[in-house]
Amino acid sequence: MTNFFFDLTRNDTNCFFLIAGPCVIEDLDTSFGIAKHLKQITSDLGIPYIFKASYDKANRTSIQSFRGPGPERGLEILKQIKTELGIPVISDIHLPDQAEKAAQVLDIIQIPAFLCRQTDLILAACKTGKPVNIKKGQFLAPADCQNIVEKAKSTGNQDIAITERGTCFGYNNLVVDFRSIHTLRELGMPVIFDATHSVQLPGGSGNASAGERQFVAPLAKAAVACGAHGLFLETHPDPDKALCDGPNSIPLDQMKNLLTHLVNIRKVAGHSL
Repeated sequence: MTNFFFDLTRNDTNCFFLIAGPCVIEDLDTSFGIAKHLKQITSDLGIPYIFKASYDKANRTSIQSFRGPGPERGLEILKQIKTELGIPVISDIHLPDQAEKAAQVLDIIQIPAFLCRQTDLILAACKTGKPVNIKKGQFLAPADCQNIVEKAKSTGNQDIAITERGTCFGYNNLVVDFRSIHTLRELGMPVIFDATHSVQLPGGSGNASAGERQFVAPLAKAAVACGAHGLFLETHPDPDKALCDGPNSIPLDQMKNLLTHLVNIRKVAGHSL
């Protein structure tokens, strides 16, 4: 039986896999352009690549915040990117009844960090038979993810990954404890590190989250050196004009240089730490 995430961790290039794209689908042209650019870079560097973008960002800070095109149009855009570029796609769901429809398009279903303890949501996603990436809540210790994994596996679905994305540390701030990479690996699941949301300042701009993108690269480098199987990065051609999470998104033209450095670090550090 194939296991999508474990197969990625055993790839012949001995490299991390990458989940990357804009925070939210703004329109077809922007999303397609980002996906095409990243596909070329990752192909050149030998990095297995999965395109990500949210079609409905239901956990925005403000009621006025842009949420995306919604499930119907959003899934159409993701299907077009998947089909025309030949790359797998991932997006998140927020309600159990969204799982089956999303599974018709998505290669991987993602559970948002704020919803990582929602039992019915996890069960619905896992029962589709699709690989499921569960983001560790900012409010959880790494070892607490054992209960999440048990919920997921109770469906018979073993194709699960856990994503570290920082822990709440006082008001409007997150901190990353890299011991968590080791702790999460001990659960027997592939571990992904979300370097962009880890530098987010939740609600830091009052009616929106702020961020410190200058720290994305150092955290990503540390995660690769610590043995993360995958990386999650958000990027945009012009982050200052992005409609969601621009402050912690990497400029698209900087991705090649960053990924090249990360590949070199992995080669030195080794894959199976």
